[in-house]
Amino acid sequence: MIVHTLRFAFKDGTTEEQKAHVLALMRRTASVESVSFATVGQSLGDPADGLTHAYCVGIADLAALERYMHDPVHLAGDSEIIPHLAKISVGPDLSDDMAPELAGEIMAVHEKKAALHPEWAAQLEPLLEIHLAPEPSGRP
Repeated sequence: MIVHTLRFAFKDGTTEEQKAHVLALMRRTASVESVSFATVGQSLGDPADGLTHAYCVGIADLAALERYMHDPVHLAGDSEIIPHLAKISVGPDLSDDMAPELAGEIMAVHEKKAALHPEWAAQLEPLLEIHLAPEPSGRP
């Protein structure tokens, strides 16, 4: 199981109605076939980080992650969601799969989507703060 987490903040001036619409779009994305479980709502992290909301999905494996990233519902939702966000903190994701290469494989799925959808990547990039596991150093 891959658990993908996002914490985010809305742009200043986003109305409560717009926020509710964005959260509804996120819930729609989180309900696609490739998602095993999900939650969308408030972030319970440190308020000082400015991240007010959270999105978390459980995805069975890399094949399901690939389907999730390219699902038409996900693609359509992102174009409506991203313009309302000021900041997105990605991860750290987690998994019960102990394969050391998994983080790199997950990043490769993201990079493939970015290459196929450069307009999506260009919209998203300025908002992202990504928390990845450090590369193994090979030291004990």
